Amino acid sequence: MDKASFVADLTQMTTEVLAEANLKAGNTFVLGCSTSEILGKKIGKFPSQEIGEWVVETLKNSLDQQGLNLAVQGCEHLNRALVVERAVAEKNNWEIVEVLPSLTAGGACSVAAFKYFDDPVEVEAIVAQAGIDIGDTAIGMHVKHVQVPVRPTKKELGGAHVTALRSRPKYVGGPRANYRV
Repeated sequence: MDKASFVADLTQMTTEVLAEANLKAGNTFVLGCSTSEILGKKIGKFPSQEIGEWVVETLKNSLDQQGLNLAVQGCEHLNRALVVERAVAEKNNWEIVEVLPSLTAGGACSVAAFKYFDDPVEVEAIVAQAGIDIGDTAIGMHVKHVQVPVRPTKKELGGAHVTALRSRPKYVGGPRANYRV
């Protein structure tokens, strides 16, 4: 797998998702990712630390430029706990939990987040405004309601299916209510 084309593809996907998500500085963007799926293998069976680092470094660079926070979801072996910066967890009152991810419990991207973040911590749950799911890892539990699917032009990264979510405010009211959208 060629790193330059991989990074270009992920950057394009991220740019498309961010264009539809209309996030503001300080919002949180969640990543769910299976590096095994990127390699065309069964989820969780062939983690790649190198690819995890490519993913996290690429996303972090893109999001940092816009003042957005990255949250990296771990696998089910950590109950989908997420790596975030300590300052983000404290600002949002997200409960910090004690665990260090590994390739087989948390996954390659969670391990990479501990490398690339300034002061990483694990939290049990978050409310993000948007996110990208590489390999069908189920990020919906961490994206604010109401969730709206975003379809990047490219549907795969390596061998992994890619989907994304953004959120919008809930519509309330009844037949007499009016909305801006």
